[in-house]
Amino acid sequence: MGDAHRIGVVGLGVISRAYLDTLTGLPAVGVTAVADLDATRSAAIAAEFPGVRALTVEELLSSPDVDTVLNLTVPAAHAEIALGAIAHGKHVYGEKPLAAELTDAHAVLEAAAKAGVGVGCAPDTVLGTGIQTARAAIEAGSIGRPLFASAVMITPGHERWHPHPDFYYTTGGGPLLDMGPYYLASLVHLLGPVRAVTGASSRLRSERVIGSGPRAGERIPVEVDSHVSGVLEHTDGTLTTITTSFDGVTTTAAPIEVHGETGTLTVPDPNHFDGEVRLFELGGTRWRTLPPSAGYVDGSRGIGLLDFVTAADERRAPRADGELALHVLETMTALLRSSAEGRRIELTTSARPPAPVPLTPAREWRS
Repeated sequence: MGDAHRIGVVGLGVISRAYLDTLTGLPAVGVTAVADLDATRSAAIAAEFPGVRALTVEELLSSPDVDTVLNLTVPAAHAEIALGAIAHGKHVYGEKPLAAELTDAHAVLEAAAKAGVGVGCAPDTVLGTGIQTARAAIEAGSIGRPLFASAVMITPGHERWHPHPDFYYTTGGGPLLDMGPYYLASLVHLLGPVRAVTGASSRLRSERVIGSGPRAGERIPVEVDSHVSGVLEHTDGTLTTITTSFDGVTTTAAPIEVHGETGTLTVPDPNHFDGEVRLFELGGTRWRTLPPSAGYVDGSRGIGLLDFVTAADERRAPRADGELALHVLETMTALLRSSAEGRRIELTTSARPPAPVPLTPAREWRS
């Protein structure tokens, strides 16, 4: 391992494979331990990767061979694992959202500050060439002053493909808390933080049917709203309308569109690292595709963790940090609360847009 930053992975579900594939072979980081409630799963992963030990969760959180805990558990367990890691003096980087409840997210950041450790959080897709190229275009004045934006995510529900989708429909789940972080983190990069929200939501089906895997055909209850819409007021006055839904079949809407005084920009799916950024200028006759001009080229899950652990060496703040994750979480929970209470809600948190990512070829960020 040498001087590589040592990573311990807690939670070895579907998403863990993408992280392990990215982190394996990087000189700056190395996975030293894995843990899961299913001991056979952690043993299988450890056997696959030389130098990786299969531990219990508690053993991993206290292990002297772990510098940062990569928390890939279900949302309801995010805060518990993060607090456990922090109590043992570990840095924490987790999957989104930062926690299932806003109070728990505050507790995580407060505990980290007292312990002198760092907190990072997905999504890191926003650090790829898609969102970063769009951000560079806006900051270069390609659409003039931004005026308003739209963000749309519509799917028929993750139970169609995920073999164990229960957590998508319990506390900490739903289309907004599951997919909203990609869109909201992107919007902070593109337009800055949010100062207030107004939301509306619905839950028109009480159960879902698992469509694949060993539980195919099983019905699971829906305990959270499955369609959420709202208006975000950014601090500079820009307005964004957002829709996230597990109730539709598909949509032709662009994932994100940003409209300015002199042009409109279409932004690719923020759940991916790349994609086409297109510009239509006032007075023009066609859309123009912009070449990648910023971001980690060929980024993949885990690039945010790499950015997180190398930030100190590069004398900058981590881009996928806890402050941004907290602001994104408050924006989402405020939308849900606004819907329940029928009123506009002003936010108590804010977050500076992280530093832009210069165009960084894969050979550079992997070296």
